Amino acid sequence: MKIKLDENLGQRGAEIFRTAGHDVETVASERLSGATDRELIGICRREDRCLVTLDLDFSNPRY
Repeated sequence: MKIKLDENLGQRGAEIFRTAGHDVETVASERLSGATDRELIGICRREDRCLVTLDLDFSNPRY
């Protein structure tokens, strides 16, 4: 699975997913820290990545 980890899930989270065999990119490594929610979800859609975050703004299923 292709995953993008939000900035609130550090390197340990990335390593856990990588160890499980997932293709992981992070917001921090791509210098996207501070991007708006709309920008971030748009990037994930273009890259066909699932966003993993602890940010409750994304908990609205209509978003």
